[in-house]
Amino acid sequence: MTNLTSNPGADAIAAQPSAKPRAAGRKPAAEAKVNPLGAIAHVALFLWAVATAGPLIWVVLASFKSNTEIFLGRPFALPNSISFSTYADAWSTAHIGRYFINSVFVVALSTAGTMLLGSMAAYVLARYKFAGNRFIYFLFVSGLAFPTFMALAPLFGIVQNLGLLNTFTGLILVYIAYSLSFTVFFLVAFFRTLPHEIEEAATVDGAGHLRRFFQIMMPMARSGLISITIFNIVGQWNQYLLPVVIMQGAGADSKWVLTQGIANISTQAGYHAEWSTLFAALTISIIPMIIVYAIFQRQIQAGLTAGAVK
Repeated sequence: MTNLTSNPGADAIAAQPSAKPRAAGRKPAAEAKVNPLGAIAHVALFLWAVATAGPLIWVVLASFKSNTEIFLGRPFALPNSISFSTYADAWSTAHIGRYFINSVFVVALSTAGTMLLGSMAAYVLARYKFAGNRFIYFLFVSGLAFPTFMALAPLFGIVQNLGLLNTFTGLILVYIAYSLSFTVFFLVAFFRTLPHEIEEAATVDGAGHLRRFFQIMMPMARSGLISITIFNIVGQWNQYLLPVVIMQGAGADSKWVLTQGIANISTQAGYHAEWSTLFAALTISIIPMIIVYAIFQRQIQAGLTAGAVK
């Protein structure tokens, strides 16, 4: 008997072999693409890392070696014995300990002064409109165009006339003036990216200029402030020309900073230098900056990226 309800079209479709179902959530495999520019960039970064870390590792290893091991042995070979006597000699005999404390004192006060004055100036230039705003801003920025050695002679005369030659006060003030240009340039761009709504709400609530700056803007600009603080610390810690010009005269050697003390080890010893002591002093000066950068690495990156976009 013929089935009157049968559908020939449906029967034909049912007779066709069913397609293989695709696994759920699986996407077609994308062809692997090799970016030649990316590969070149990775190789360049690797070579840069080796060129940067290689001398640092060599200095640390050489600080534990004798002169014979340094010059006649393999450069990156481990020392025959691990002894911290060279560090003790550098710290006490070469007075690196005294110079280290001087550097910490000078850099701490000069960085604090730079950040206080620089952040206040940058905040005003970034958030307030007044006659001469752009002129003052470009006046600060123009300081970046002059190399340090071009200002040494007039700087020496100014400090001498103020009676601040061979004093920590004179060196701290010079460090602050030296660092203000880049600090203002960096922070002006950063303060401009911060939202105005919170500051306006604080103004409506009766907050004055100082209160808005210290309680509203400073916490919001924390990442940028940390970034520029680290840059200032590293720059002032490694400064050599300015201390040589300012710290001179009777009794100046007791007020030297770390870079002057390290240079003195090399120049005083001549051909009979104890190179392991010199490398131990270099290691003492390098390690604090590495530790500071390692601790605040994320804040530095956050500050740079936050100031780059609006």
